[in-house]
Amino acid sequence: MGISQRFAYVLLLLSCWSAIEAEYVKYKDPKRPLNVRLDDLLSRMTLHEKLAQMAQIERKNATADVLEKYSIGSVLSEGGSTPAPQASAKAWVDMINEMQKAALSSRLGIPIIYGIDAVHGHNTVYNATIFPHNIGLGATRDPALVKKIGAATALEVRATGIPYTFAPCIAVCRDPRWGRCYESYSEDPTLVELMTEIIPGLQGDLPQNSLKGVPYVAGRTKVAACAKHYVGDGGTHLGINENNTITNFHGLLSVHMPPYYHAIIKGVSTVMVSYSSWNGKKMHANHYLLTDFLKNKLRFRFIISDYHGIDRITTPPGVNYTYSLQDAVLAGIDMIMIPYDDPQFFESFIELVDKKVIPISRIDDAVRRILRVKFSMGLFENPFGDYSLADEIGKQEHREIAREAVRKSLVLLKNGKTQGEPLLPLPKKAKKILVAGTHADNLGYQCGGWTIQWQGLSGNNLTKGTTLLEAVKQTVDPSIEVVYSENPDDNFLFSNEFSYAIVAVGEQPYAETMGDSRNLTIPEPGPSIINGVCSHVKCAVVLISGRPVVIEPYVEKMDALVAAWLPGTEGRGMTDVLFGDYGFMGKLPRTWFKSVDQLPMNVGDAHYDPLYPFGFGLTTEPVKANN
Repeated sequence: MGISQRFAYVLLLLSCWSAIEAEYVKYKDPKRPLNVRLDDLLSRMTLHEKLAQMAQIERKNATADVLEKYSIGSVLSEGGSTPAPQASAKAWVDMINEMQKAALSSRLGIPIIYGIDAVHGHNTVYNATIFPHNIGLGATRDPALVKKIGAATALEVRATGIPYTFAPCIAVCRDPRWGRCYESYSEDPTLVELMTEIIPGLQGDLPQNSLKGVPYVAGRTKVAACAKHYVGDGGTHLGINENNTITNFHGLLSVHMPPYYHAIIKGVSTVMVSYSSWNGKKMHANHYLLTDFLKNKLRFRFIISDYHGIDRITTPPGVNYTYSLQDAVLAGIDMIMIPYDDPQFFESFIELVDKKVIPISRIDDAVRRILRVKFSMGLFENPFGDYSLADEIGKQEHREIAREAVRKSLVLLKNGKTQGEPLLPLPKKAKKILVAGTHADNLGYQCGGWTIQWQGLSGNNLTKGTTLLEAVKQTVDPSIEVVYSENPDDNFLFSNEFSYAIVAVGEQPYAETMGDSRNLTIPEPGPSIINGVCSHVKCAVVLISGRPVVIEPYVEKMDALVAAWLPGTEGRGMTDVLFGDYGFMGKLPRTWFKSVDQLPMNVGDAHYDPLYPFGFGLTTEPVKANN
């Protein structure tokens, strides 16, 4: 080899080495320390790319062009937003992987974080396991069970390629007139604290050597969680959704804040801000509670807005978007659910930066917090959904956990009209059984709001599950005649000789403001069905509702009364207990009032005079041979 050839060879080696060096970037190297990766990535980002990380847009707006062009940081499914009706796990993963490919094709290749409201199982997805809503889980008093529910939910969420859920709701509901009360585990902050054990279920247990309070997600079968809605959302005046929580700082700290301490210690990845206000100050604009207290005092990292949350800083909402954006970002919100107005978001944000209203330091701080979670949960190394998890959706093992949760959540409020003559457990062998009521054969009513659609649905074709009627037929002796009549009249009741009746009535599905109620009455024909059936037949009433409702006028006519809350898809959990395979063990997570005139009324109040007190619940023993 001549001198010129050797020189050319050396040049070639140097150029190849330079190319390798040019391709190597610290932020893409998982062997580098987290802060090194963060510093490196932030140093490379333009203002627009930083602002894009602070944006979360709706799935329908997240086209490949938008994700690549704007380098959007996050995407969500709003309530009921799916790639197609009854979409399969594969369809979900296909959609999200295409979004990730677009995001990774942007200049810096920062993956998106996709979020969804998996609030009682993966409730937007067809065939997913639907667990009891939080109020029912509060009745179980079983944090270990709730942790198992979190783990099962995480697997089903990951099966659709989604790494982030807007759950759990750790509100302390102080007034059942609030339309979100079923999303709260209890009126008692201590019980809500216990139920934060769902967080290590969703995210995985913190490693033994981990610092407390550091966001953590243990791999590809776990999801980032979100504690919501910070803070005081369950204490609004008159229970009106998004209203004003009127209490002093001590009241806020002693009632509404304690669950957040536990959520943060357990490494929850994000906290979502409440629409509500505290003493007239909107939480989305509350610098003291978001930055001074949550971030600086509690050392929490990543705060996300609620859906259109910043718009609602003003009245009417959205009347001054630029002002709202300024207030929210300066208050301490890091990621903003836009969810559709990305051009306005960027235009207003750049204007605020140009005018030096929002300093670059606040933007860098927000982006660093967001990227920290993305790095911590392994999104840079594993951005794509895993098709091999498809069978996790609605699998039998998860349904058995849900069934266990149902039977442990049932609260027995009355058992027998006469002392020593209980009706429950019911015999599996009887001449003829009547099953009646609006909620006896309606899976949508059984699941409640936040199921497939935001407001929930009526009927049995929304997803897969077992209604109470089906569960009764599967539980009793095959020779028994089970007669179903939703609203039987007197002639029907007189002309049949029923051994006993199971009557299921309650609330129709709702979510958020649509569920606010001033009177908390059971909708007709529920009361008429109770009065009619229980006047002629021994009756066990199963009340399916998201909260305590007015029942005092009807209790005397019932032989037994069971609060079943919103049990979800596994109706066999109800019959497991009704027929004595398992005993009743649930305890009221909420005070059951006599009259709405007493509200708000919570355990410990001076005027406490309930129909059934907090913690009440009759028990029964399992029947080994139920004939």
